[in-house]
Amino acid sequence: MSYSSIHPLVKDLHPDPVFKGPLREGEPIILFDRKERQYLKRLEREKKISIRGGIILSDEIIGLEEGRVVRSSLNEPFLVFRPTLVQLIPNLPRQAQVIYPKDIALILVWADIFSGARVIEAGVGAGALTLALLRAVGTEGRVISYEVREDFAEMARNNIARYHGPAPQWRLKVEDVTAHLEETDVDRIVLDLPEPWQLTEKIWRALRPGGILLSYLPTIIQVKSLVDSLREHGGFTPIETMESLMRFWHIKGMSVRPEHRMVAHTGFITVARRIAR
Repeated sequence: MSYSSIHPLVKDLHPDPVFKGPLREGEPIILFDRKERQYLKRLEREKKISIRGGIILSDEIIGLEEGRVVRSSLNEPFLVFRPTLVQLIPNLPRQAQVIYPKDIALILVWADIFSGARVIEAGVGAGALTLALLRAVGTEGRVISYEVREDFAEMARNNIARYHGPAPQWRLKVEDVTAHLEETDVDRIVLDLPEPWQLTEKIWRALRPGGILLSYLPTIIQVKSLVDSLREHGGFTPIETMESLMRFWHIKGMSVRPEHRMVAHTGFITVARRIAR
C-alpha cells in the first residue's frame, strides 16, 4: 500500500495533482516580494498566511490565476505562483541536505526517467528527488523508495503529501535496501547511499536488461569504489561519471557579469546500464 494514500495530510488535497489553472485549496504556492525573495506557503481555507509582519488570507488567493499580485495587511505587494521544483526543493522542510535541483535535472535525464517507468529509489531523505521522480513517471509509473531512518521517512511522507498530493504510484519502505532489495524487472534504480557497491549484484538482479543504474555520491573515493565494483562484476556498461557546476549571471543595465557566488561541487553522478552476463 502506498503511504500517501492514507496520510492524513492528503485528505485536504484534490485527487490529482495539477500544475495549471486557478489556484486551489491545499496547493503549495510561492510568493515573491519586491526584492524577489521567496516564501513557500500552502493554501488552507480560513487560514492566515503571515509574511514579514503582514497577513494575507488564503481565501483571497484561492481561485486566482498564477502571476497575480496580492497585498498583505501592510499593503506590501507579492506575486503568487505555484512553485517549480527548482523553487520548491530548497524550501522543503528537512533534517539533512537535499539533492540540489541542478543535480536532480541531470539525474532525470541521464537515468532516462520516462512516463510509466518502474523506478527504485534508495536514500529518500526529505523526499526532494522523490517529488521529481513522481512527476516524471506519471500516474502509470511506479516509484518504490527505500529509507532506513524512520524520521527521514516521516518527513518525506509529509513533504510528498503537502507538495505533491495523492501518490498511489508511490511505495515507501522503511528498510535497509542492502538487506531487503527484492524487486525484479525494474527499469531504473537511483541510489543516494554512501556505499552503493555493497548492492552491485542485487542491483543487477533487480534491473531488467537494458535498465539503468544511477548513483549520486559526494566524494570521488566513493565513486572509485563503485566503478571498480561495477567493472569487476561485469554486468554493467557503459559506466560514466560526471559532476555539474552552475553559475548564474547578473544582468542589469550595463552591468553584465557572473554572479559573485556559484553552485559548484555538490556530488558526482555515475550511470551504468545492465547487460546480460
